[in-house]
Amino acid sequence: MRAEIVKINSQKPESSLIQYAADQIRAGQVLGMPTDTFYGLAADPFNLRAVDRVYEIKSRARHKPLSLLIASTDDAEELAQPLPDEFYALARRFWPGPLTIIVRASSRLPLKVTANTGNVALRVPNSKIPLAVVQAARIPITATSANLSGAAECTTAEAVRDQLQERISIIVDGGTSPREVASTIVDLTDEEARWRIMREGAIPAPEISEFFAQG
Repeated sequence: MRAEIVKINSQKPESSLIQYAADQIRAGQVLGMPTDTFYGLAADPFNLRAVDRVYEIKSRARHKPLSLLIASTDDAEELAQPLPDEFYALARRFWPGPLTIIVRASSRLPLKVTANTGNVALRVPNSKIPLAVVQAARIPITATSANLSGAAECTTAEAVRDQLQERISIIVDGGTSPREVASTIVDLTDEEARWRIMREGAIPAPEISEFFAQG
């Protein structure tokens, strides 16, 4: 069965369609959805069956944790253990935007989401559709890329449908992704190192290093 495509205006998201997407996520569906980088798989991280579906859809290894999209640093405080000063500094400077920050997860988060690492990767996207969906659903949503593990990331709803086919039933079409580079990932879980760049992406590594050097 071909996936249902729900077209939403990326600059002025229609509230009824945003609510529809949010309701589907809360009901346990996994949606293909645009972010401010690639299209992602949006699911309720507190629904273990939905989390399982994300891994199944992607054929993703279970030892790899899922990153989450949130709406604000307030959301981060609910999902993480006491956050280090570096977290607030990075969030003030780079959020909303393509920076994923790894912090210690709170016990609220299911182990399946963190893949038993004890850590969680969080991001506030600089994109109206996912932010509106997170706010309407009143929960964080998973953000792993909407592609088969090892395959190319998708920048359009059509590419998601072509690649995932009948594995997914609903895709939100918010147009072409605004950029074709993944988010930069910074890990704040090592107290000795304080911070480490795990993946250089849309924010160049020297910009992060310079930011900490100034601090």
